[in-house]
Amino acid sequence: MDFKDKIPPHNLDAEQATLGALLFNWEAIGEVSTFLKSSSFYDSRNQIIYAAMIELSTMGKKGDILTISDVLKKNGTLDAAGGEAYIASLTNVVPTSANVSYYAQMVFDNSVRRDLIQISSEIKADSFDETKKARTILEESEQKIFKLTGSNQSSRILGMQEVIPKAINLIDARYKNHGAYSGIPSGLTLLDSMTSGFQNSEMIIIGARPSMGKTALALSMMQNIAIENQIPCGFFSLEMSAEQICSRLLSQIARIPGQKIRSGILRMEEFKKLQDACGVCYNAPLYIVDTPNMKLLDLRAAARRMKREHDVKIIFIDYIGLITSEHEEQAMYDQQSAISKSLKSLARELEIPLVILCQVNRNAEGDEPNLAQLRGSGSIEQDADVVMFIHGDRSKNKETNEGYDGVQDRKIIIAKQRNGPVGDVPVVFLAYYTKFENKAKED
Repeated sequence: MDFKDKIPPHNLDAEQATLGALLFNWEAIGEVSTFLKSSSFYDSRNQIIYAAMIELSTMGKKGDILTISDVLKKNGTLDAAGGEAYIASLTNVVPTSANVSYYAQMVFDNSVRRDLIQISSEIKADSFDETKKARTILEESEQKIFKLTGSNQSSRILGMQEVIPKAINLIDARYKNHGAYSGIPSGLTLLDSMTSGFQNSEMIIIGARPSMGKTALALSMMQNIAIENQIPCGFFSLEMSAEQICSRLLSQIARIPGQKIRSGILRMEEFKKLQDACGVCYNAPLYIVDTPNMKLLDLRAAARRMKREHDVKIIFIDYIGLITSEHEEQAMYDQQSAISKSLKSLARELEIPLVILCQVNRNAEGDEPNLAQLRGSGSIEQDADVVMFIHGDRSKNKETNEGYDGVQDRKIIIAKQRNGPVGDVPVVFLAYYTKFENKAKED
């Protein structure tokens, strides 16, 4: 079917009825303007008149035939709006303002249809443009559609009569769960007490110098989330292969030193423990992507697919510095800023926590890291809801060789938390198994 010569969807009667009803009942402009814009009208005369109405409303003045005409005269657009005669005729279209929202919704629906036609034309043109990458076209198309779907979301004003029952129900549910965390627990008790678990739509940054245990901490948390609690979890490993990730998980669960697993020198009882660990992991809802130097658009697409196909409740990314921007011609700082903002928007879009590993600058070696030392961009600090660092005295642990199983003192520093306290969480690092655990309370 040829759509080239078809007139775009519109309803002039509904447009005139909307404007006429507003002239009858000016108070309705507040409700209608939450979703209806001047560009929503098809007829240019109606666009100009509605824009004048919005201008009057912004100034706190009432709109009628005289005041609207006066604004149009000052703007030099009265003739383009059809003149005073056309404005006056709008009141003859409807006998009452009772159905103004219905008329306005009809105008808006036709506007959305025209926008969809426009977006479809742009997608078609982009698809024929061989200079554009297909992934870029897909991402831009998704953004355009997503923006369009949110254009009819008006703000809700809630009274306390509506809010209080919801708050009481939430508190009651938490009471019945005997203090269960509202988010996804990491398995580190003191950390979860301070964060109440990882919260939906939040971007959580874990920063540390190389070899301080960023990946080990992420895997320790994933063991608790996906294997022990059977919560679907995604993991993007941009540095290690899926097989290496799996080997480290098996080392944690079986309590077999990673070096022995890598060398293959195992005793029979260790083979049995490894077999049991494989059985525990086999049906765990853990999904791994191990593409090195992954493009940002590919990562976003894979995360959406994880959410859609496996309903993952949390995603870990190891690590942000290895994500490749589509705009490699930009300065590195700008690339990192764009990646950070994109990941934050992805967390909100999927409505799950995103836990992202990040390196800190070299000058943090030996000292307690801080927010200013996050490597890449100040946007990471700004966009993140929670920022935590791993810190420990490497030289001290190495010299004293604490514990026969390589037990080392570490602490997790919560340096930023939008909705909770900041502070230090003492933990222990089992170096042989590359695993973090709760530190026993001292008498």
